[in-house]
Amino acid sequence: MAKPPLSMKPTGWFQVAWSAEIGVGDVHRMHYFGRELIAWRSAAGDVAVMDAYCEHLGAHLGYGGHVEGDRIVCPFHGWEWNRDGRNVCVPYEKHPNKGRRIRSYPVAELNESIFIWHDVEGRPPYFDVPDMFAAFGDGKTAADYYPPIPGATLFREQLEIHPQYIMENGVDFAHFKFVHKTPFMPEFTRHDFSGPISFVDFTIAFDEGTTLENATSGVESINAGLGCSITKSWGMVENRTMPAVTPVDEHTSDVRFTVWIGRKPGEENTGPTQYGKSMAAFVIEQFEADVHIWAHQRYSDPPALSPKEFAGFRALRTWAAQFYPDTPAPNGATGLSAVRSHS
Repeated sequence: MAKPPLSMKPTGWFQVAWSAEIGVGDVHRMHYFGRELIAWRSAAGDVAVMDAYCEHLGAHLGYGGHVEGDRIVCPFHGWEWNRDGRNVCVPYEKHPNKGRRIRSYPVAELNESIFIWHDVEGRPPYFDVPDMFAAFGDGKTAADYYPPIPGATLFREQLEIHPQYIMENGVDFAHFKFVHKTPFMPEFTRHDFSGPISFVDFTIAFDEGTTLENATSGVESINAGLGCSITKSWGMVENRTMPAVTPVDEHTSDVRFTVWIGRKPGEENTGPTQYGKSMAAFVIEQFEADVHIWAHQRYSDPPALSPKEFAGFRALRTWAAQFYPDTPAPNGATGLSAVRSHS
């Protein structure tokens, strides 16, 4: 298993579960960024994510730990910890141990999902997870789409995939024809990499170089760092998707994909219909074709880019560099100065 040349501990928001996986009182074990973690939901419905081990004598809170109100209780000696990882009770002492704290992580719960903020230096979040509906500003709500949970999701564990691969797909216009077998190539209408949240939009341009005015379709993407991306597709099959790649260790990542299919006009707000299920399966199948490539990909640095590819890949890789802890400045990516398009 070859370690990728890019850091597997980037800064940003990363999906660690779907909301439905963690009910009130549940304690959920997970392993990300080389660390044993737990997620648990308080009686009030709030989710906490923290390191898995009790700071007392090191018991794993995911094996026998239980939730009481807004605290998780260690199964070994009953020490109680709050959502910030602070000890609030030692049952056989008058006072808690204020000097010890379990590392906790900022949590965002939206888009039917749970995200944690990861930063090796412990800095607080400086951008937000985009809301699947509000972020696109078109007035649509979840009621306009079939619910994605549980049927319209994909989960693949510990693949040799780096989060940056999926972001590079957003500027890779040429792969559509060869991976997805489409008769067209996209025409990019927006590349905005000016901040930690980037925007990539494209419309469908057919082989003849024209866009059908009455059958135009396209995609709008919002990328919040390397771990959180949402897309809106309009035209032929209206859908919204959320691909997420979260590093597990120095070699592998978990891949999640969530799909919202637009309801047919006039349909009631019920569960997925056969149409919704079949369209979700089609969108997931297209994403799986990408996953199959990524899981066996070697990161090429510098890549052998064609003239048409150069600007998009250069902008993406320069933007991505800001999220790596070993990058001295956000205006340069590893090997970027050596990237040259051939003539």
